[in-house]
Amino acid sequence: MSKKLVIVESPSKSKTIEKYLGSDYKVVSSLGHIRDLSTTGKYGFGIDIDNNFKPNYEIIKGKKKLVTDLKKYVKDSDYVYLATDPDREGEAISWHLYDALGLKKDNYKRIVFNEITKDVILSSFAKARAIDDNLVKSQETRRMLDRIIGFRLSKLMQSKTGGKSAGRVQSVALKLIVDREREIEAFIPEDYYEIDAIFDEFEAKLDTYNNKKVEIKTEEEAKDIISKLSKIFNIASVDKQAKNKKAKPPYITSTLQQDASTKLNFTSKKTMMLAQKLYEGVSLQNETVGLITYMRTDSIRLSDDFVKPTYAYIDTNYGSEYVGYVKTTKKTENIQDAHEAIRPTSINRTPESVKEFLSNDEYKLYRMIYYRALASLMKDAKTEATTVILDNNNYQFKATGSILTFDGYLKAYSEYEDNKDIILPDFSKYKKNTINSNEINYTMHTTKPPARYTESKLIKEMETLGIGRPSTYATTIGILSERGYVKIIDKKFHPTEIGIETTDKLQEFFKDIINVDYTREMEEDLDKIADGDLAYTNLLRRFYDEFEPKVKEAFSHMEKKPAEVTGEMCPNCGNPLVIKKSRYGEFVACSNYPECKYIKQPEKDKPKEIMPCPKCNGTIVEKKSRKGKIFYGCNNYPKCDFATWDEPINEKCPECGSVLTKKGKKIKCSKCDYEK
Repeated sequence: MSKKLVIVESPSKSKTIEKYLGSDYKVVSSLGHIRDLSTTGKYGFGIDIDNNFKPNYEIIKGKKKLVTDLKKYVKDSDYVYLATDPDREGEAISWHLYDALGLKKDNYKRIVFNEITKDVILSSFAKARAIDDNLVKSQETRRMLDRIIGFRLSKLMQSKTGGKSAGRVQSVALKLIVDREREIEAFIPEDYYEIDAIFDEFEAKLDTYNNKKVEIKTEEEAKDIISKLSKIFNIASVDKQAKNKKAKPPYITSTLQQDASTKLNFTSKKTMMLAQKLYEGVSLQNETVGLITYMRTDSIRLSDDFVKPTYAYIDTNYGSEYVGYVKTTKKTENIQDAHEAIRPTSINRTPESVKEFLSNDEYKLYRMIYYRALASLMKDAKTEATTVILDNNNYQFKATGSILTFDGYLKAYSEYEDNKDIILPDFSKYKKNTINSNEINYTMHTTKPPARYTESKLIKEMETLGIGRPSTYATTIGILSERGYVKIIDKKFHPTEIGIETTDKLQEFFKDIINVDYTREMEEDLDKIADGDLAYTNLLRRFYDEFEPKVKEAFSHMEKKPAEVTGEMCPNCGNPLVIKKSRYGEFVACSNYPECKYIKQPEKDKPKEIMPCPKCNGTIVEKKSRKGKIFYGCNNYPKCDFATWDEPINEKCPECGSVLTKKGKKIKCSKCDYEK
């Protein structure tokens, strides 16, 4: 047995890392979290509110054997390294492992790595440290806040509305969608007109009259203006400016999810699953290696270990004139700069060189990540931006465009660039400084309401507003759909009736808590805990003392939504039957509860009939075992015990006379070795 134990979160990650470390180390997986808050105590929080918010943790259901096995590994090892993910959640998982496995300060270390490559893994052991208690407290405070808000508000919504749940970030995200829907409903469209002059090589749009902005509200106004124009335009001015076009910084979690949505048509959930696989390790021809750095980050920082070889790569493959600089951005308060941006672990591991080892979707995502990081270290593109003003009877028309004078980062990134430049002609070629139009026409337009959120736009909005964290975006959005609060139509979020009702009820009683500002300030306070600048119990006490009275008031005064009547009458007491909801779904019961406790039992589906029973006068039907596995048996059971795992057919075995069965394309006897 190895004397050094390394515990990671993922089994696939453990296999990769064990290959790097050699026989002196055993690498095992915790399969993510091993403990969570129990559901004991007040309101089932698993938190002793009256004892300074002391949490009560328990082993997650189904993981007791795993924990027992981990304890055995610990017992047989001299030293333990906790190598969970390099974020606050990973730090908390390490602490739970430390506590649950009975580790001691002198026989463990926490190691952190941002990429799964041999050099980085080996060097991480030289930087081994103790668990960061402040990071753990921040993450566990988040968990306790989410548990308190989620349990109390979800119970409230279930008892008063048709809603199934509510949450600290989830309900704010839903409010954004509902508010946008109301903006759309309140929007009053207005018609307006635009006038365009069409030339051989370009088009120009009417902008001003006597250098004052023109707004055309009616068709008559448009026709009147056109009647005053000739086909000859004077070239009033041509303004040329040299501009630099900067590459975007490398991906962070939110921008990766946004681009994967718009450019690859991936959901945020799918994007994160693919990125997890690329991070944890891919088997290449001669090695197993993580292709990208850790994918949950809001930092655009790049390490020198990546920057320097990438500069050399650009110099060799594109030329020295394309070598750029590291992109920086103003650090906002809610950024956790604990690790790097999302980038390839090696710039020499090109998408084309690993394509055969990846699925099509993995390749698409890796390629996008690779070229984004590469382009971010390349020179700016250079353009000559041109604005021309054309005058016609004191009406000024404007045309804008640009000429690409140096492609810079676009040499590698043009495929993913959103903007397409309009090229204008050389106006010096026109004699007498005039130019003739082919035609002048008008078009009617209608103002449009603000667009509904797509998944990409909602993630961008949440990031901008500072609500939630990179690791929570996909989960939050998924919950809104799973709970029936939104429908996705043409990739856009439409709030459902229950989503609107839930939002309105929460705003009626919790508008001071379920809002963007409060949620953002809560994230900032969690950051302060992580930095050691705020005691977590102070935050929890301040929040709870404000929150709990509001919950009690809501339980007392929130109007309950009447149950939906089915149109049937209770067979026991004659009162109407209604649709009710529980944590397990909808059911039909008497409206006179608790006086009448009648519950209508759902009609069972008639079992699928296969053939007459070969042993009695019954029928062979499709059944399910306790574990859900399909088998075939007689409907006269237990009087008749005929049963088989394979589907029987109405033919007898030519050798022993027993019934024949089929599995796939094979037909064989249910008793003897005969096979057809």
